[in-house]
Amino acid sequence: MPDQTLDTKGLNCPLPILKAKKSISQMESGQTLEVLSTDPGSVLDFEALCRQTGHELLESKKEDGVFIFLLKKA
Repeated sequence: MPDQTLDTKGLNCPLPILKAKKSISQMESGQTLEVLSTDPGSVLDFEALCRQTGHELLESKKEDGVFIFLLKKA
């Protein structure tokens, strides 16, 4: 169960990443953020975000046309 869920469905790049960065910045280290997105470009964006920030991408999957990312704050 994630500590927080962020619904960015319907938003296009770069909004899902920007909103996720803002949300995760307000979280404690070790907490998890689930992000829901419909933007296909978000798959590569969230991988890059985690590489650049040190946050861990615990899960990346697609269910019923929705991309679901689970990030763990560094």
